[in-house]
Amino acid sequence: MPLLWTPLTDRAGRFAPLKCAALAATLAPALWIAISAVEGRLGSRPVMEAIHQTGLWAVRMLALTLAVTPLRLATRWPKLVSIRRILGVSVLAYAILHVGLFAYDQHFAALHIASEIVKRLYLTIGFVALVLLCLLGATSTDRMIARLGSRQWTRLHRVIYAIAALASVHFFMQSKLDITQPTIMAGIFALLFCYRLFAARSGGDLSALSVAALALGAATATALGEALWFAVSAGAPLALVLAANFDFSYMARPAWYVLAAGLVLFAARLSRPVFAPRSAAAVRRRALGDAKASG
Repeated sequence: MPLLWTPLTDRAGRFAPLKCAALAATLAPALWIAISAVEGRLGSRPVMEAIHQTGLWAVRMLALTLAVTPLRLATRWPKLVSIRRILGVSVLAYAILHVGLFAYDQHFAALHIASEIVKRLYLTIGFVALVLLCLLGATSTDRMIARLGSRQWTRLHRVIYAIAALASVHFFMQSKLDITQPTIMAGIFALLFCYRLFAARSGGDLSALSVAALALGAATATALGEALWFAVSAGAPLALVLAANFDFSYMARPAWYVLAAGLVLFAARLSRPVFAPRSAAAVRRRALGDAKASG
């Protein structure tokens, strides 16, 4: 009789250190926000800061969720799939907490909250993303996967890329002047989407050189996107904004963070022999067994 899914065990009921680490990583930001609130370290408007922090971590957890498959493809380490559900549920949890804190800040005035969502486009976009996240969360149980079937479930859950796009637009619109974080996350989403797209076109795999080129391309696109944003919104000279990417006296620009994320994928691709030697040997043994059986 199969055991029920739990965050700390595998399908056979054995303790799963990787899942335990993933669960701890998803809970750590919420714990940090809670401790900061108790100690009065969230500034003069603690509720608003908590709203921003939970929203930021929802987007970050979404990026980590989307990164699972590219990392699995790069390393050929099948165990990575086991943490995808934990990360996906954490996205929904942080998004619900984000909206719940917003409702608290509005004194739970339902009609006022509904009117704000309708009147403010960035709130409308965020609400649509939340509804889609709830849909994915409701269909993430083993029972729903079995009911929908693997193929239909996979098609449905591709809506996560639409959620990423909506979350990026929502993030940009509510950030106003400082677009550093939304630019970083949009660049990372683009990197992960392109990895999946190019890997699918190449039969499920990318060479290390291709991953390096993709990382460089995503970073370059991020730098250009940021420069165009400032050129259109503030009339800043395009060349001047691009040149700021090489000035580290204040802070690293978003393109460097995207490049770093791409280099993580590159390192994962290079480390494939460390993660996948057993699976490769198993494939060879299975192929040899099939050949003997057919002979």
